[in-house]
Amino acid sequence: MFLNLVNEQYKDCILIIQLDQAGTHKAKRLQMPSNIILMFQPSHALETNPIERVWQHLKFGLRWQLPKHLDELRLLIRLSDGTPFCKRYL
Repeated sequence: MFLNLVNEQYKDCILIIQLDQAGTHKAKRLQMPSNIILMFQPSHALETNPIERVWQHLKFGLRWQLPKHLDELRLLIRLSDGTPFCKRYL
């Protein structure tokens, strides 16, 4: 498990790991090492989660589009005027 590996590497440190609100980051049975603190950022927070800016630009650039398959979506993203900010993430 990732957290156990991090814990072994930094045994003598207190670690704060910032996470988004994804359901996969909130397992109820997760056993946390005592030196690791999880800090969850607010959901859809543009100021703390840069990927939210990417989604905002993508949604704006692709509004009113209804791609039927993934290749068509990729083409629309490349042709969209609203997505130059996002191209480095694609």
